[in-house]
Amino acid sequence: MALKRGSSGLGTQRNKSAGSSFPIVILIFCSFLAPLIFFVGRGLYTSTSVDHNDFSTTSSKQDIDWRERLALQQIKPLLTKEVIDIIKASTDDLGPLSLDSLRKNNLSASWKFIGQEIVAKKSAADAKVNKPSQVAAADSKPEITRGKRDGPVNGDHSQFVDSTAKLARRQLRERRREKRAADLVKRDDDVTVKLENAAIERSKSVDSSVLGKYSVWRKETDNDNTDSTVRLMRDQMIMARVYISIATMKKKLDLARDLQARLKESQRALGDAGSDADLTRSAHEKMKAMGQVLSKAREQLYDCKLVTTKLRAMLQSADEQVRGLKRQSTFLSQLAAKTIPNGIHCLSMRLTIDYYLLPPEKRKFPRSENLENPALFHYALFSDNVLAASVVVNSTIVNAKEPEKHVFHLVSDKLNFGAMNMWFLLNPPGKATIHVENVDEFKWLNSSYCPVLRQLESAAMKEYYFKAAHPNTLSAGSSNLKYRNPKYLSMLNHLRFYLPQVYPKLNKILFLDDDIVVQKDLTGLWSVDLHGKVNGAVETCGQSFHRFDKYLNFSNPHIARNFDPNACGWAYGMNMFDLKEWKKQDITGIYHKWQNMNEDRVLWKLGTLPPGLITFYGLTHPLDKSWHVLGLGYNPSIDRSDIENAAVVHYNGNMKPWLELAMTKYRPYWTKYIKFDHPYMRSCKLSE
Repeated sequence: MALKRGSSGLGTQRNKSAGSSFPIVILIFCSFLAPLIFFVGRGLYTSTSVDHNDFSTTSSKQDIDWRERLALQQIKPLLTKEVIDIIKASTDDLGPLSLDSLRKNNLSASWKFIGQEIVAKKSAADAKVNKPSQVAAADSKPEITRGKRDGPVNGDHSQFVDSTAKLARRQLRERRREKRAADLVKRDDDVTVKLENAAIERSKSVDSSVLGKYSVWRKETDNDNTDSTVRLMRDQMIMARVYISIATMKKKLDLARDLQARLKESQRALGDAGSDADLTRSAHEKMKAMGQVLSKAREQLYDCKLVTTKLRAMLQSADEQVRGLKRQSTFLSQLAAKTIPNGIHCLSMRLTIDYYLLPPEKRKFPRSENLENPALFHYALFSDNVLAASVVVNSTIVNAKEPEKHVFHLVSDKLNFGAMNMWFLLNPPGKATIHVENVDEFKWLNSSYCPVLRQLESAAMKEYYFKAAHPNTLSAGSSNLKYRNPKYLSMLNHLRFYLPQVYPKLNKILFLDDDIVVQKDLTGLWSVDLHGKVNGAVETCGQSFHRFDKYLNFSNPHIARNFDPNACGWAYGMNMFDLKEWKKQDITGIYHKWQNMNEDRVLWKLGTLPPGLITFYGLTHPLDKSWHVLGLGYNPSIDRSDIENAAVVHYNGNMKPWLELAMTKYRPYWTKYIKFDHPYMRSCKLSE
């Protein structure tokens, strides 16, 4: 009926325009084609009883609704039999198509057939309604449904139910996909495990001692707002100084005074607080008041370029102050290292007085016959510090297996000679032998024989020590202060180069500094084979700054021609000297030669280690590092196990154990060998 109405409507238009017949034909075709495509999509299939020329419905197709019949009637005059056969072949193979939803399972793993359950439920309901005879008849005939068919149809058509081979292929594909997905997941897990293991290995190589409290793994960094109030107040004070300068420059004097007042209040409230817990109760009120004034100043004075300039100037000024404070700190630490504490000075004076009150016959030590016996273990100790020398001797005897075989040769200056004698007369080292001498009584040690003594007496050296630049400030006086230490003016420091002259009848001697502590028996050093070398010492070249180029001037041709700048340095403090080989190699003559060449200090600065490196170059045998551990006077990160396993620990550096600036964690290794209950110690108020 719709077709006739459309034709009559179009006929009335034909008289108006003959050229409009072609669009009308297209419109008619589209009106038929649209429902055709829709209904064919809903299901284009027929049973074995369908005749292609008739398309009439029979009683076996009662389940085909009126839309399907209408579609079949309309498609007959439009499409040829060959086209219909092609469409049927494709739909029989793929199943019924639908424009609103695709319902085939075998298109892809992502496509789902959603209509089968509904059709199955509808068929079951229809079966219950039908009579038993109709049910029996239906069992004997192939059932046609709108879903997939359960039984065979005409042999000319394909079944909608997947064959066994198709099901097997589909299941195989699904298993392959699952296996491939599992492999990918496993591969990702393996990669994750490898990355985690690599991260763990990298974390092990991180030096936690360098990271310190700033390590991201420590609890201090868990809270980003830790001590936030202290930091905010410090930032406010910085900005207040900036705005005070800008306000003064722009003649905003009232605002500048207000900022200055708030700045003083914040400084008093902050005080020496390093954390929020140290702040007073009024600190938060001061912070709020400062914030209000800063907001007012920012509204009136803020200029990005000007503020940046002021902050940069403040940064440069702070940097200069830091450098100045570092120079002052260096000067003060060097000054502290050169001084003698009052308690030790008191001890020396009291001992000296009591010594010279003794009659001469009571000033002698027993067992003097052991002093030249080469079969015993001899030690050389040159010191002007009574307390330090007592620790060296006491610690050696306490840890010795056979104390009676140990002989100590002490040499001091005339100022401390009496005190050194008196202390060991009152506190003899058990069965060991001890002897104290005065360096000023060595008449052979004079300026005509000893170059360094001649240089120390020269006007140039006095100018260098006592009139150099006449510094008026602490920072100015810190220049080369290390080399102006009074110990370099004492011959006690240079006496180590004259051991065969001091002890001509000995074959071997162990030289000890007075800032060491002995923790084990040292007699094993006498059995160490030096392989023809003169000096047995522990090398210190584990770090680059302990090599020759650190101590010597390699811009001088004499140094550059004769020495390797990368040669390994070694340490004084515990040295085994073969005096027989010393005499054979004329070590003292080598020392004199280089000391004469360094009269103007162009080869090295003052001290005994640089000339020692030169004198014993190629003549030093390296000892095991466990014999001698250094750095307790400057290095706070020495491993505790290294210290406890060492035979000798050395407080080289400025932080000597008898000074107040000593590191407290290293001091007990030294104080354990001091008799603080001694009457002289109590009278001079010397305590732990």
